[in-house]
Amino acid sequence: MRLLAKPFLAVLLVLALCLPLPGGPALASEPLAKDLFGAHRLPAATPPRAHGFYSRGCLEGGIAIAVDGPNWQAMRLSRNRRWGHPEMVRLIERLSREAAADGWPGLLVGDISQPRGGPMLSGHASHQIGLDADIWFTPMPNRRLSARERENMPARSLLADNSLHVDDRLWTPAHEAVLRRAASYNEVERILVHPGIKKKLCDTATGDRSWLGKVRPFWGHHYHFHIRISCPPGSSGCQRQDPVPRGTGCDASLDWWFTEEPWRPAEGPQAPRARDVMTMANLPNACRAVLAAPSPASEAAVTLTGPVATPAATELGYQALPETLFVPQPRPPRP
Repeated sequence: MRLLAKPFLAVLLVLALCLPLPGGPALASEPLAKDLFGAHRLPAATPPRAHGFYSRGCLEGGIAIAVDGPNWQAMRLSRNRRWGHPEMVRLIERLSREAAADGWPGLLVGDISQPRGGPMLSGHASHQIGLDADIWFTPMPNRRLSARERENMPARSLLADNSLHVDDRLWTPAHEAVLRRAASYNEVERILVHPGIKKKLCDTATGDRSWLGKVRPFWGHHYHFHIRISCPPGSSGCQRQDPVPRGTGCDASLDWWFTEEPWRPAEGPQAPRARDVMTMANLPNACRAVLAAPSPASEAAVTLTGPVATPAATELGYQALPETLFVPQPRPPRP
């Protein structure tokens, strides 16, 4: 019996590894969702809907923000992550305009989502349903960046070297103002910043401080802030996040981030990130239809454009367009 025990256990182990677990890692033979969504260069030409959760879902009817606008410039263009739900893209345009009126020179827009959302090939765990966007803390320069600069220009951290705290030489009242403006919008659910930046706001913000509750500490986010909006109307399959706690967040919950616990490296082998093992079985069923949906005629048809073509845009083949927005037609009833 002892001679048979080890082979028998080995067979059981192989069988266990071959059985899929609900919401668990993908089998090696299944295509990864990040590869399927990352292969699409254009969105689904359908009415806009966000499906699933911010870190487990997809997007249909997305639009792109233009490479350049009056008060914004898009960065890291080769990633093709300028896409989002129309509500998200319009909010970025609004923030760029109103922050400029507050004194912010303009937005450098980082990642929003892939054309059809879904898990990304690299980077974020979230940004999957078109309702997240990264805005650099670096103000927009007073010239248009070239495509090469947008790929290689580093985003500058606001932290002092080897510190969890803001470098006072880099922090300005304008940084607080742009965060305050973003938090003022009803559709903005939360804004993620580095704990050191949250502490700086807690220590210096005056007047009405109620907006600070939306600004949440999270590791990373010291060279950009992450805007997340709530599930928009028409997206019944969108799963909302728990509301932020009441209060400003300038309490013991913030102090926790400056203990050893949040920064202690994990022990043992690192598990693969959920993004890297998701298959279509891990995503809402609607995401299969999103992948199969037709594409619009062109990227220009689904882009919230700026008023002029700029050097970076023309390097990539974009042309000047009027302010226009593709309005997808309702899909025909299913047979």
